[in-house]
Amino acid sequence: MASKQRIGVYPGTFDPITLGHLDIIRRGAHLVDRLVIGVTTNPSKEPMFTVAERMEMVRREVADVPGVSVVEFDSLLMDFAEREGATLILRGLRAVADFEYEYQMAGMNQQLNDRIETVFLMADVSLQPIASRLVKEIARYGGAINKFVTPAVAADVAKKLK
Repeated sequence: MASKQRIGVYPGTFDPITLGHLDIIRRGAHLVDRLVIGVTTNPSKEPMFTVAERMEMVRREVADVPGVSVVEFDSLLMDFAEREGATLILRGLRAVADFEYEYQMAGMNQQLNDRIETVFLMADVSLQPIASRLVKEIARYGGAINKFVTPAVAADVAKKLK
């Protein structure tokens, strides 16, 4: 009997996608047969890029990662994960503050669907301080963001700010 394909979902706004996100994607892709990057809107955030722009950016940045697809979603995460056939939600952790929020979200998600596990990956130590919000703030004030994003994403941000 053939084993069932292991599908994971890595959700986020990716506004913009950072080296931290890419680290979690590359490492997370090894844990599953297929990793679905779920690009979503977040009503509590004011995005710099449209969903379409973020989808294009993420697709470009993960084009070399086998078994990864990029999908837009605007629903409850657990409904999206169920539609994708996922059994795993992948989340990255940078700091204790992330853990508290993510732990609460994992608990709520488990109440919604206990057939889908949440798996946390610690961010690489060198990438822990990176947050999309801070990257945008640095860029808006003319600071260099090349330590936090790929050259193509840095160019996207610069173009958006012009």
